[in-house]
Amino acid sequence: MSDIGIVIPAYNEEKNIIKLIKKIRKYINCYIVIVDDSENDKTEKVIMSNSIQKLGYFRRNKKLGRGSAVIYGLKKLFKRKNIKYFIEMDSDFSHKPIELKRNIKVLIKNNLDLLVGSRYLKKSKIINWPLSRVLFSSLANIILEFLFKLKIKDYTNGYRFYSKRAVKVIINKKKFVSEQFLILSEILIILKNKNFKINEIESVFINRIRGESSVDLRLILNSFFSMLKLYWIYRG
Repeated sequence: MSDIGIVIPAYNEEKNIIKLIKKIRKYINCYIVIVDDSENDKTEKVIMSNSIQKLGYFRRNKKLGRGSAVIYGLKKLFKRKNIKYFIEMDSDFSHKPIELKRNIKVLIKNNLDLLVGSRYLKKSKIINWPLSRVLFSSLANIILEFLFKLKIKDYTNGYRFYSKRAVKVIINKKKFVSEQFLILSEILIILKNKNFKINEIESVFINRIRGESSVDLRLILNSFFSMLKLYWIYRG
């Protein structure tokens, strides 16, 4: 297929990015947009030193958040008239490229507007995540499921497959209530409130080892209050 576009937010991924692009191209034919928020030019130099076809590279010079990067990339992809199906995925091999072809086929076959690569279905796996991250993520998703009852197990994984009409809604949203990973939850809620067709599929999530977890009480409390804010605005 030549009608698939992928957005990859990147932050200091000079060691991974070319390997990832090659691995993606092994499985699907697509146009790739890299949104680079690195404060140095190492990732840019690596990309520019390789002759890569069907690639858009955009450097923003400062870390503005993953959600912001994905929305920026979706806007760039949407301008390409031939793109019908849109994907977002991480740049550090957390999401397995081998699943791409299967997932895009499921999206198309079932006429879905959003397919989430879920970490919390029976056949899903989480590898190399510290216990604190597993507990925090699981609790966040349990709370979100309780509040919004969307019959989705994973509200916060950034491995997603979108229809064109879903992306149009996302990029036309003037302002999001949430920040950081909860933007993913907000997008899910917005699309569901518009009666768009949403489902999820099992996925293997492989966390890159990055030292100690950044999860602390402040993050937990901020995330909890953000969830309540989402509920107040979208269901209150």
